[in-house]
Amino acid sequence: MSILQAPARSDAISALYRKLNWRLLPLLFICYVFAYLDRINVGFAKLQMQNDLGLSDAAYGAGAGIFFLGYVLFELPSNLMLPKVGARKTFSRILVCWGITSACMLFVRNVPMFYAMRFLLGVFEAGFAPGMIYYLSCWYGPKRMARAIAIVFIAGPIGGIVGGPLSAWLITTFEGVGGLAGWQWMFLIEGLPCVFLGVLTFFILSNRPAEARWLSQEEKALLASELGESTGRVHSFRAVLRDPKIYILASAYFCIIFSIYAMSFWLPAILKAQGVNDTMQLGWYAAIPYVAAACGMYWIGRRSDRVGERRYHCAVPAGIGAILLLMYPFADGNLMAALALLTVATAMMFMAYTVLWAMPSEHIKGEAAAGGIALINTIGLSGGFWGPAIIGWAKTATGSANLGVVIVGCVFLCAALVILSTKPKTRDGAIPEYSAG
Repeated sequence: MSILQAPARSDAISALYRKLNWRLLPLLFICYVFAYLDRINVGFAKLQMQNDLGLSDAAYGAGAGIFFLGYVLFELPSNLMLPKVGARKTFSRILVCWGITSACMLFVRNVPMFYAMRFLLGVFEAGFAPGMIYYLSCWYGPKRMARAIAIVFIAGPIGGIVGGPLSAWLITTFEGVGGLAGWQWMFLIEGLPCVFLGVLTFFILSNRPAEARWLSQEEKALLASELGESTGRVHSFRAVLRDPKIYILASAYFCIIFSIYAMSFWLPAILKAQGVNDTMQLGWYAAIPYVAAACGMYWIGRRSDRVGERRYHCAVPAGIGAILLLMYPFADGNLMAALALLTVATAMMFMAYTVLWAMPSEHIKGEAAAGGIALINTIGLSGGFWGPAIIGWAKTATGSANLGVVIVGCVFLCAALVILSTKPKTRDGAIPEYSAG
């Protein structure tokens, strides 16, 4: 392709990325909406199934979090295979398997079955989120990566916005229909669309830019030059395993995930304890924090890309969110005050989460990026087990979730401190890289 003058090249790049955005991001967004929904809808199922199955709060917390044990065990193998198998087959397999498993939650009859199905759901979903991050890094350079991540991962809060009212409506409207409980219908109806999305993904997703029939040769060359400008040093996975930066990011991610899923799995129960007894009303209240989170993610992703800074854009929201969670016991008994604290704190969690995921793709290059991202996610996602479990144990021991929320606040504060412990190395005209120090 002939060399374009700067204004013409800039226009061509903008047009190219508009094309990529419309072709890639909507499908990934919808898939992740259902991924997040199928993870957290157990929080609404709890309102009915806890009595049906004889679950204690501690047993529910452990069962909700055991999803992440299955996820962690199979995440790294899934992502190490992704560059070889291709994103199309990998994502299709994941979507179909987890959709079937989520729908089969309707057959749960006791606590061991609850644990087993949650574990299997984690096994089959393993590799999806880090796989998407690696996949996006094959199409987007560092100057656009945080924005792309924010658009796709806003699906998490959107899953909460849609999932709260939808799950509440399903478990109340379908209660007793066909001899099934409302929570059984909820799992079936919210799980099966993933099977369809898995089939759709297999037929329309392109593994990499070179295979995209919807890109012209000129567009492929332009995208290759864009990505080539930011490629830098290519890493081997063995080098990734020895890189202390990976473990720093994984530690921060552990603290963020600990906090996000503690709140996600317990939010309906926490709000109910504040006096919200109507299930539909509870669903609408539970959606409010996710509205704030979606807005915050989009804003912080755009701002972080524009400024070219990651460290403070991740650490500051984490610190603010931690302080708000530590204040939560003072709002106990006041629904509006408690909801306000939880809303802003939830927004801060997802904002920190968004910016943190823009860091690995700037630091790790080549096919090892899939393994490196998966390694961070594998270590960090174990926090998804401990967060919900901590609140469950605290509620069983004290009769209140307050102590658990305070513990979550302390852990979230650790995320801010870990990120702040890194020092940015800057080069003229380059987005900062980060090293331990």
